[in-house]
Amino acid sequence: MAQVPKVRLSGGLEICRLLNGMWQVSGAHGPIDPQKAVKAMEAYVNAGLTSFDMADIYGPAEEIFGNFNRQRKSSSSDVVTPAIQGLTKWVPRPGPMDRKVVEKAIQRSMSRMQVERLDCLQFHWWDYSDKRYLEALGHLSDLQQEGMICELALTNFDTQRLEEITSKGIRISSNQVHYSLIDRRPAAKMEKFCLAHGIQLLTYGTIGGGLISERYLGCGEPKSRAELNTASLSKYKNMVDAWGGWGLFQELLSTLDAVARRHGCSIANVATKYMLDQPAVAGVIVGCRLGVAGAEHIQDNLRSCGVRLAPEDLRAIDSVLHRSRDLTRSIGDCGDEYRN
Repeated sequence: MAQVPKVRLSGGLEICRLLNGMWQVSGAHGPIDPQKAVKAMEAYVNAGLTSFDMADIYGPAEEIFGNFNRQRKSSSSDVVTPAIQGLTKWVPRPGPMDRKVVEKAIQRSMSRMQVERLDCLQFHWWDYSDKRYLEALGHLSDLQQEGMICELALTNFDTQRLEEITSKGIRISSNQVHYSLIDRRPAAKMEKFCLAHGIQLLTYGTIGGGLISERYLGCGEPKSRAELNTASLSKYKNMVDAWGGWGLFQELLSTLDAVARRHGCSIANVATKYMLDQPAVAGVIVGCRLGVAGAEHIQDNLRSCGVRLAPEDLRAIDSVLHRSRDLTRSIGDCGDEYRN
């Protein structure tokens, strides 16, 4: 099994290129037992998957991470345990963004995660017409200088706003965006800007909430809530519809399956490695339904690290992608789906 590759962000934090996504503990994907979730995290860390992505709005995600962190610190074992990385998000409601408000939000996450500083704070903002996001980022930058935050990052910001923020002298490590074989909008403008300014991309939705897998190869189109029974499946099925529909999606799955068979891996492995090979991508976030029996795919996720896609593999995949619709034209730039 290939080792999990690492990458260093601009502030010095080293993270895994495969990150464990914790949106799945928010309640939008079914019930989660927090105690079982904490216990389940150990298997990921033992496999070398030490980086966890969460948010202040993902239900108990920060508390689950914090309890796991506390248990590791209080362990009486003499065995040296690998460091873990907690990347969280601050997703404020519109309102005042003075220093007191910003610092209180950061301290809340630190308390929940039981850390002395945040490894990475990814900032999201709902409404660009409310320019207080610049005020908030200014305070976050100050808190970073004071040592409360290692990496200051963004989530779902578009290229125009990313350029605006960096022009103010605010150093941004990464931007977390939807990037997959279905949604390649970051390649239109975002990728070029990031490469020119030392900003990296963390991507989610890369396996479409599970749609990009053998499970849906050759299957009829799921339409009901019973079939699309998680927030991820519903969200990414809408993306498939906008991208080209179920028929073209089946052609893509069939092509990915042929590539996967040549490499002795899964469809999800191929889709993940395709994104890891994109020039600005630092890491891919794979959702984890922590503590749910049969829902972890640790060993399969690890296989993505060892896949080497050949030129003929890329040509076969791209021949399908070239027949899809341009989501930049129908949706807009990165993150516009949250604001339109």
